[in-house]
Amino acid sequence: MKYAVLIEPVEESEGMPGFYYAHVPSLGITTHGGGIDGAMAAARDLISVWVEEMRAVGKAPQTPGESILATLEVA
Repeated sequence: MKYAVLIEPVEESEGMPGFYYAHVPSLGITTHGGGIDGAMAAARDLISVWVEEMRAVGKAPQTPGESILATLEVA
């Protein structure tokens, strides 16, 4: 299955320079990692664990839906 992952930098005020958040909107989960590659690896691991947990309790993993990324400018 392919899940959309939204990557965004962690704000400097959070004290984790070079780290990025990885959001998986269709599952409602978020993780983080060092650099974009680290965030993507963390997302892959978290998705795998989430899918395994759903199967372990007898639930079907949620299938990825369509994702659209849009940017809005608000004054």
